[in-house]
Amino acid sequence: MTDPDPFRVIFVCTGNICRSPMAEVVLRALSEQRGLGARVTSRSAGTGDWHVGERADDRTLDALNRRGYDGSHHRAKQFTAASFAENDLIIALDRTHERILRAWARSEDDEGKVTLLRAYDPRASSMDVPDPYYAGPAMFDSVLGMIETATRGLFAQLEPAVRASHRRLA
Repeated sequence: MTDPDPFRVIFVCTGNICRSPMAEVVLRALSEQRGLGARVTSRSAGTGDWHVGERADDRTLDALNRRGYDGSHHRAKQFTAASFAENDLIIALDRTHERILRAWARSEDDEGKVTLLRAYDPRASSMDVPDPYYAGPAMFDSVLGMIETATRGLFAQLEPAVRASHRRLA
């Protein structure tokens, strides 16, 4: 028997150089730490095309590095209509992105894949992860902390299902 396809998650923010790359890297690291790196695919994209092909913002890379993550391989991409079919879960970093993604959805199934990252943090005071782009390094660190907390909550929900699908084939 062959392994099932991995569970595919994409994180979406505005330009794909600050928040969504952080979430992508954090989920990938969690998956690898728990032995599920081959079972969970973590990606990210932006709603806009301003930064396509660029590395993550230097402040994003620095914040990730300070916490022991490697974001150096990231290159910005734009979310497209095909992204709905290519992913099992589409996670918006704030309510503006959520509205855009729901408007772009071509079916109820597509729309049903869209959720907010902070919905996975039961102690979140807001559903929005603030955009640190116009702020300094401290804000990037704060945003990364929010993303880590919510992503751990997301992973806690995904892990049992991903492990169960893997065991069924063993």
